[in-house]
Amino acid sequence: MIEQPEAGPVMDHTFESGPLRLSGHLAEPEDPVAGAPGLVLCHGFPTRGRESPQSGVSFPELAERIATELGWVVLTMNFRGCGRAEGQFSLLGWLDDVHAGFDHVRSLGVEDVWLCGFGTGGSLALCEAARNPDVRGVAALATPADFDDWARHPRRLVLHARQVGVITDPDFPPALDRWAGELKRVRPTEAAAALADRPLLVVHGDGDDLTPLVDAEALTNAHGDAELRVLRGAGHELRHDPRAIAVLLGWLARQRVGAAL
Repeated sequence: MIEQPEAGPVMDHTFESGPLRLSGHLAEPEDPVAGAPGLVLCHGFPTRGRESPQSGVSFPELAERIATELGWVVLTMNFRGCGRAEGQFSLLGWLDDVHAGFDHVRSLGVEDVWLCGFGTGGSLALCEAARNPDVRGVAALATPADFDDWARHPRRLVLHARQVGVITDPDFPPALDRWAGELKRVRPTEAAAALADRPLLVVHGDGDDLTPLVDAEALTNAHGDAELRVLRGAGHELRHDPRAIAVLLGWLARQRVGAAL
């Protein structure tokens, strides 16, 4: 049985990504107005102790807060292989899931959609925005600048993916070389450079022991005009750092004002 928080919103919404059905939560303002902006909110890669069933379980609460306080339509989603979402983990598959989330929000009549991601979700938000000119802007928190370490050790990554439950099919991936090749094709730093004409927020903790601060600096420098916020003493789990959430909410509020001008 999938564990969920004892109280509060849960991943109770579904939408399709290709042939797969993904899980998520859709948060909408109590009094929606025409032209309300939209946001796709992406979690990171599961870790030991916080495996696939727990992926993104606190994100519906954040989505509801953004909808209530800022008036946004927010979709937070589980990537394939996470939570109740169907499928097996692949990096390009997760990138397609971000696009599916974007399309789903647009299908609700929301014209202006931003992307926000934590960890791997931030990297994929950047890459989706780089290939999708309709994305209005990106917020990337504790975000890797590349996946070179994963690409150098694909068998180790597959083992870890099985341990945290994002790969459950014993015959997946059917071709390791092709699956591993995807890790080299997802280039967040190059994506940040392609976003030079759109807003980018980069938030990072100087105590992050999973993704070094140099990654945030690389993304910021590649973009050229990104807003970089470094949080003293913060680790990798910025979803649970009130300072990071305050920075994100402030940035989203400014995005809405800027879009209205």
